[in-house]
Amino acid sequence: MIEIKLCGLKEPSHIEIAFNLGIKYIGFVFFEKSPRFIKKETAKSLISLSPPGIIKVGLVVNPTDDFLNSISGLGLNMLQLHGNESIDRVKEIKSKVDLSLIKAIGIKDKEDLDLVESYSKVADQILIDAKPNPNNRLPGGNGIKFDWQILENKSWDFPWFLAGGLNTKNITKALAMTKAKKVDLSSGVEDSNGRKSMTKIINFVKKIRKYEDNLNVG
Repeated sequence: MIEIKLCGLKEPSHIEIAFNLGIKYIGFVFFEKSPRFIKKETAKSLISLSPPGIIKVGLVVNPTDDFLNSISGLGLNMLQLHGNESIDRVKEIKSKVDLSLIKAIGIKDKEDLDLVESYSKVADQILIDAKPNPNNRLPGGNGIKFDWQILENKSWDFPWFLAGGLNTKNITKALAMTKAKKVDLSSGVEDSNGRKSMTKIINFVKKIRKYEDNLNVG
C-alpha cells in the first residue's frame, strides 16, 4: 500500500479525516515564513488530539539546537529537515533528538540525485521535492513539480517520499513514472493559501487507491 503524508495541518478536522482515510503521516510546519506555519502551542494541542498510530512529523528549516530543545516535548515522532542542512548537521541533529529524521532534497536534474544518495546514509527517510527557485522564500510547499523522468528506473533500498506539486490531476502519472511507495502532499489539496480542502484530500486518496486497485487487477 502506498503510504501518504499530509503536511501543513492546522485544524483538528483535518487530522480526523487523515486518520479515517488511512493516511500514515501528518505534518506540522514550524517555519514562520510558510502560510502553513503554526505555533508550538497550537501544534502541541493538535498532536494531543491525534489518534494513536498516526505518525506526527515536525517540519523544520535549519533548526538551531535551542529550537530543537523547544519542540522536544510536543509529542512528535519524526522531524523533517527542509532546509540546507549539511550531512554533518543531519548527523548532529540525529545525535541530539530521539526522533527519526526525514531529509528533504530539492532536485531539478539527474545530477541532484547524488545528494539523495549521500543523505540517505545519514537520514532515516528521504523526501524528494522540486528544487525551489533561488528567489523563492519557501524551501518547499510551492506547488511546483519536477521532471519525474529523472526518477524512472530508480529502485533505492532506502525509504523515500515523492513530493512537489502533487494533486488529483497528476498523481496517477507521477506514481506510474516513479513507482513511488510514499507520497507527500500539501499545497495540492488546498483551496487557498494554506487552507486544506476536505474534498481535495478525499479525492487525492481515492486516486491513489484506484491506482493501486488497477495494479492489483493487472
